[in-house]
Amino acid sequence: MMAAPVTQQTNASKKGFFLKFLDRVEVLGNKLPDVVTLFLVIIAAILILSAIAAALGWSTVNPTNHERIAAVNLLSKEGIVRILTEMVNNFTSFPPLGLVLSVMLGVGLAESTGLIGAAMRRTVLASPRSLILPIIVLVSMLGHAAGDAAFIVMPPIAAMIFTMLGRHPIAGLAAAYAAVAGGFSANLVVSVLDVTLASFTQTGAQMIDASYMSSPAMNFYFMVASTLMLVPLTVWITVRIVEPRLGSYTPQAQQNAVEAQVTPEEKRGLRWAGIALFVCVVILSAVTIPSGSLLRDPDTDSLIVSPFMKSLVPILLFLFGIPAVAYGIGAGVIRSDRDVAEHLGKTMSGMGYYIVLAFVASQMIAYFNWSNLGPIIAIEGAAFLQNIGLTGLPLLILFILFVALINLLIASATAKWAILAPVFVPMFLLLGYSPAFTQAAYRIGDSITNPITPMLPYFAILLTFANKYQKNLQMGTLISILLPYSLFFGIFWLLLFALWYLLGMPLGPGHFIKG
Repeated sequence: MMAAPVTQQTNASKKGFFLKFLDRVEVLGNKLPDVVTLFLVIIAAILILSAIAAALGWSTVNPTNHERIAAVNLLSKEGIVRILTEMVNNFTSFPPLGLVLSVMLGVGLAESTGLIGAAMRRTVLASPRSLILPIIVLVSMLGHAAGDAAFIVMPPIAAMIFTMLGRHPIAGLAAAYAAVAGGFSANLVVSVLDVTLASFTQTGAQMIDASYMSSPAMNFYFMVASTLMLVPLTVWITVRIVEPRLGSYTPQAQQNAVEAQVTPEEKRGLRWAGIALFVCVVILSAVTIPSGSLLRDPDTDSLIVSPFMKSLVPILLFLFGIPAVAYGIGAGVIRSDRDVAEHLGKTMSGMGYYIVLAFVASQMIAYFNWSNLGPIIAIEGAAFLQNIGLTGLPLLILFILFVALINLLIASATAKWAILAPVFVPMFLLLGYSPAFTQAAYRIGDSITNPITPMLPYFAILLTFANKYQKNLQMGTLISILLPYSLFFGIFWLLLFALWYLLGMPLGPGHFIKG
């Protein structure tokens, strides 16, 4: 147990208000029970609240289909039967479970054989150190375009790079996670999420204007500007706030890791891994790039919504796993198939705590969804905003803050927008604001609290990664490390949004602020 904040600055009088505030958040957060216990407490609270809400007749009307949504008593006979009969299914169908374990088979094999360590040492030795953190942040921020796999791949790699540089690995872990999670509305390419959100936006807009057509690129200019500015902001937060609080990290086993030269055996392994990776990329290109190829959509020939995007997890497994085996053979680490199996077993042996977390988290999220408490809170909150009497920029900013608050309870971007788009897109369209502008406001609110919400399934795996470098690191410490990213991302985006509003700049090709 950590009795004191992680910061190494022992003289409290030298700390400013903000650092003292973070220390306080950490201390209070660490007084909470273990995350598993905390999730169990939240489960109990959801069950009790569902019974109370059902008894009080809590309900609302779905603005999309106008059906009534009522609170469901999970402590009723039917509720208890459902809890017992679907408990295993909740766990096995928990999306991050298969995703995390599958990707970690490949990433873990690459780490266990020494491929990542050798590749990182060679890269770090050849790269200007001042560019390493910005590159990590940029790649992490762009990584979510490839789906949720970036949550699992980037943070541990960033932590390993930081360790080799003699910097605190948890700072790298936090920077990469914040860039992936908090940068959900920043990118340089159009992703599947853009397509999905635009479809909900179009449905909401057509309630007022039946001819309205959305575009996946409707926020593209705003997202590009966000990316270009968030990268240096994330670097600044990491260097000026997060790393000073964490202090130094010099475990004996990894001291001077970056200074260690790559051995001849490792160089041979890297060559073999490079050849294997090249072959994999050639094969992948052959089944994705040509028109009508195997992994393109058979009807539209698109790559954005296609079998390719649905296959990213196994593709990542192969892109890490096959070069890892090639490296192991070339470096003499792998001499038989038994060695491969042992390395894979070693990888999975470190995932035990995450599997426990995934079990309780899957139950918590399922029960919250069954109770209908999330939609009721979101829809009634939206009704409150409609009736509050504000207009213009203050109302839009209040909407962003409302979404950020709801995001702490409902982490899924598509689930929230499915609920909120039919309410707010028509509302703001009637006030003269385009659906694209409303969606931009929504995406800001959806992003800024992503790093700190435990309801995001990947928060649990981040805690597992962090405990690899700092045993018994608790949720309060992790949230206090990530909180500066959420706060400064929020301030930055509100200012950028206000500036965009005042200057009347286009949000994307053919999409403007005014409807």
